[in-house]
Amino acid sequence: MTTGGSEIEHGYPHLDTVHAAVHALFKRLSYDTMSTFATSVLPVDVAFDDTEDLHLGAQRVARAMLRQLRLPDARTVITFREMEHAAAVELTAGPEYFIELNDRFAKHRRDIGAALAHEVTHLYLHRLDLSFPGTRDNEILTDTAAAYLGAGWLLLDAYREHGPFSQKLGYLTPEEFGYVLAQRAGFFGEDPSPWFTSPQAYDAYTAGAARVRRDARRPPLAAAPWAARLRYAKDRRAAQDPRRAGRPPATADYAFESGPPPRVSFRCPACHQRIRVPVRGRLQARCGLCKTLLDCDT
Repeated sequence: MTTGGSEIEHGYPHLDTVHAAVHALFKRLSYDTMSTFATSVLPVDVAFDDTEDLHLGAQRVARAMLRQLRLPDARTVITFREMEHAAAVELTAGPEYFIELNDRFAKHRRDIGAALAHEVTHLYLHRLDLSFPGTRDNEILTDTAAAYLGAGWLLLDAYREHGPFSQKLGYLTPEEFGYVLAQRAGFFGEDPSPWFTSPQAYDAYTAGAARVRRDARRPPLAAAPWAARLRYAKDRRAAQDPRRAGRPPATADYAFESGPPPRVSFRCPACHQRIRVPVRGRLQARCGLCKTLLDCDT
């Protein structure tokens, strides 16, 4: 959590880890299981005003998160105390869930859902036995999973800047949250933008969506712009030149492999699985992991 005058990081400094997290989710859950998360938790299920009992309301929102992430509806014990971080969860086998929230949420109830989204996702990933080494990467995995599985749009909506006051929950930057949510929107066809109450969150989502569209226009995808296509053609000719054998192209977007037949490999823009296709002009390739059909010009 960042509050007060603390500077909020922007941009895409964690994008490689975000890509790895989305890929890990698809590999661990499979296409069929991922498809069951097509609907996000709805704003009406996590709305929380000052007229509701604090603890009963927090438990109600926690149950909505448990339902969203397909976790057993066990008793959830939520306490509020002074702490450095926004929240913490006890990763146990159950049968109860124990979550601690920063006592500032007692006065800022609209963000309780965001804090619980992150902590309940920790529980879900623990049940999956899915984690990344290191605290930083594991927290990025948790934020990414929360956003992609339909609970984490609340984490982006908790990002606000009003004069000297600023707040951001989670480890991703606002634009990275927007990027993951836009990837989710592209995969499931669900637009979260009407749910944002924070203008800054909407702007971050728009920026992330532009980055997702750019990913979908990288060679050898057929939608690549003219300049990128020229660079790709130059790299393809160089890869076929025996005098330059073994030299990779000056980009990480694709890599050529000698044949026969010669092939090009690139990352799926939806799930970041590496795809290999023949170098033979226009073709369609279906990602074996996320089933996305890609128009290519190799």
